[in-house]
Amino acid sequence: MKFIKSGIRFACAASLLALAACNPATDSKPAAQAPQGPVAATVNGIPISQSRVDMIARQGAGSGRPDTPETRNKIIDQLALQMLAADEAVKKGLDKTPEVAEQIDTMRQSILANAYVQDLLKNGSVTDDAVKAEYERIKATVTGKEYKARHILVEKESEARDIIAKLKSDPGAFAKLAMERSKDQGSKANGGDLGWFDLSRMVPEFGAAVSKLEKGKFTQEPVKTQYGYHVILLEDSKPIEAPPL
Repeated sequence: MKFIKSGIRFACAASLLALAACNPATDSKPAAQAPQGPVAATVNGIPISQSRVDMIARQGAGSGRPDTPETRNKIIDQLALQMLAADEAVKKGLDKTPEVAEQIDTMRQSILANAYVQDLLKNGSVTDDAVKAEYERIKATVTGKEYKARHILVEKESEARDIIAKLKSDPGAFAKLAMERSKDQGSKANGGDLGWFDLSRMVPEFGAAVSKLEKGKFTQEPVKTQYGYHVILLEDSKPIEAPPL
């Protein structure tokens, strides 16, 4: 968004505002939570905190971008567009898709890990023994399994059954069928590959089906979720391991 032309920015804002106006009532939770403290701006009734603007301005200043009123206005414009787009994504359920959920979880872990390290550095000296002891404590809490799977998502049960019939004749055609027929735009180009994941990041029906599969096997019945009907292939599974110290 940093290099977006002003005309395109205006068009995006107008489109997103129009979408929001068409959906004034919704049960979806907003992507942004109400801030604590001063407010820099309000978008569709949702405030943008002054502290968030300050944080981005400081980061920019550290990279050589001047902290000026004009720069801060641009930051607010960008945050407003981002907030509107994020809310629309939540309304469409995109935050529940495997690939987006994984990115969110990765960012969350990175931010929390950095905050934890900064807290340790700020509140006391950190010895090698203390680091090792804390690592062992956290390592002991890491449990469960993670899975590597592919899936093909279609709208109708009959489509899923047709794909299953084709796979029974040619199990090696899974990736090809995913690229041809899956409606999951995030994975179809990779032959339905979802990478490694733990079941907590999947909708319950999907996770339950994956947990029952044997390595190298695919679901013999369509798996229905809120997104449609899935055919799932389990490629591998392993215990979740903590990263090395």
